[in-house]
Amino acid sequence: MRTVSLLVGVAVLVSVVVLRSQDGLDLPDRDSFFAAARENIARSRRVQNAFAYKERRTELHRNPFGRLGTGVDLLYEVIPLAAGNGYTRQLLERGGKVVEDAEIERVEPRPRQEPGRRSSLEEVWSVLDFELDRREIFEGRPAVVVTFTPRQGAEATTRQGKLARAFSGEAWVDEETREVRHVEATTVETISYGWGVLARLGKGTVATLEREPVGGGVWMLTSVRLTGSGRALFWLRRLTIDYEIEWFEYRRLADIPG
Repeated sequence: MRTVSLLVGVAVLVSVVVLRSQDGLDLPDRDSFFAAARENIARSRRVQNAFAYKERRTELHRNPFGRLGTGVDLLYEVIPLAAGNGYTRQLLERGGKVVEDAEIERVEPRPRQEPGRRSSLEEVWSVLDFELDRREIFEGRPAVVVTFTPRQGAEATTRQGKLARAFSGEAWVDEETREVRHVEATTVETISYGWGVLARLGKGTVATLEREPVGGGVWMLTSVRLTGSGRALFWLRRLTIDYEIEWFEYRRLADIPG
């Protein structure tokens, strides 16, 4: 679960796109483009509890060869509870084989943010520098590419902010819809989790994120993958991580019978 939290923290990189115009580039108006992209991200976050979905992720374990996240795939059915009270999760398949009558787990929401404290999005925004870079055709559609790097001297207090500060990379933003579609980020410093006791991932760890439309003009995160190497268990063992989570078959709760 700590690695899941790590990936979710990485996923926050998708949620902030600060666009700065550069002289001589024929790019969209910075302010309107930025405002639309931010509102799209905010809307997807506001309505995410209105969608059920399936989640496929790599089973986490450490084997004698020091590999982490190389187990079989686990497939879950995830259904949010009313009023943001967490969600239920039921295992459907393990390694492609159907699991019969698996227990339905209830996952409680995280504690609410302290009043007056910056949100995770605001924190990520404050610790990274973003630049409007160029236009490209991404998967057949015009996109604006945004680069991001750690901001010198920036301080972070949240887990997401501290994680984001370790990455640099690029984000592809669909020019017509103003939606972030794809992010590729690489660590420029070591990442620790479990207070550095469980694992430390070295520089060059790569995170890749994807977002896609799920209906009604809403876009959601559909995959996160983290690949890299480091050391685990008090740094005594080398590890290789190849961990992926996919979210698919999004459907609104209002459309689910019963």
